[in-house]
Amino acid sequence: MEHGCKKFSSMAEEMNIRGHVDVLYISIETGIALASVLGNILVVLVVRINRALRDTTFCFMVSLALADIAVGVLVIPLAIIVSLGLKTQFYTCLFFACLLVIITQSSILSLLAIAIDRYLRVKIPTRYSTIVTQQRAWRAVCLCWILSTVTGLVPIFGWHNREKIGVDERNATSGSIVCQFTTVMRMDYMVYFNFFGWVVLPLTIMMGLYAEIFYVIRKQLNKRAEASSDSSSKYYGKELKLAKSLALVLFLFTVCWLPLHIMNCVHYFCPTCHVPKTAMYIGIFMSHANSAVNPLVYAFRINRFRRTLLQIWRRLLCKSNDPSLCNISPPAVAEKKLNQ
Repeated sequence: MEHGCKKFSSMAEEMNIRGHVDVLYISIETGIALASVLGNILVVLVVRINRALRDTTFCFMVSLALADIAVGVLVIPLAIIVSLGLKTQFYTCLFFACLLVIITQSSILSLLAIAIDRYLRVKIPTRYSTIVTQQRAWRAVCLCWILSTVTGLVPIFGWHNREKIGVDERNATSGSIVCQFTTVMRMDYMVYFNFFGWVVLPLTIMMGLYAEIFYVIRKQLNKRAEASSDSSSKYYGKELKLAKSLALVLFLFTVCWLPLHIMNCVHYFCPTCHVPKTAMYIGIFMSHANSAVNPLVYAFRINRFRRTLLQIWRRLLCKSNDPSLCNISPPAVAEKKLNQ
């Protein structure tokens, strides 16, 4: 009897701890989702309001923002549901997992499109405007999303774990399983096809492109300094600043996503190796948090973006209870609010 009471007490304590962990996990994920959605909606709004930002580079940045909004609206809620042990049909769970891959892939391809765009801008500045038009940029955005969808849906067509977990064709659409990413997705697809083929390769290309971009800009700035050409120096100076900001976006993406992919590699190449659940949670948090980081980079690093953001803030304040703020410049508005 006493042994039974102790066992019951231990189970109750374990369930209580698990409940606290679940609440903490859901709270953090909800905060990240809200920051991702609100921040990236502002990115789209800023590009829409400021005509000066409607160039080809910002088309690709809008595509990246839409992918980050999708993380907040779709990926994180699905991750929360899955963490609670949701039971679904096999193919429903597989489709949820594929959505995550599609959205991640669209982010990578948008970053690649941005890198190619910046490379062409500094490599062929005189012919750039005739080669890279607004219409072609939006076609490239559509191509990024089509490629992301095709590569992300590959598991649906057979490269999945149905047979390995003992679900036959009949039960795949009628029976239910506890939906988890690693249950339905094959690790050879995630490691060889997704990671090596569609993450490592594009990241390597992007690093090469940015290295060449910085080399060309530095070279041109040194030439212009010797020739005392102010207009060209200003052009390449602006290009250098924007290239640094976009390279920072790429760096943060790499830092946030690599841990999760590395853990997938460990899981695949060393099945007996134990990956702590805490490490997996941190990897998931980092990958999701990346969607909330980009708007902060734009706001702090890109002047045109920051000024438009302040204008939006000013308009919001104008609609508040203090109409007198409408007649002051955005920096003065912020200063006045701080002094209140």
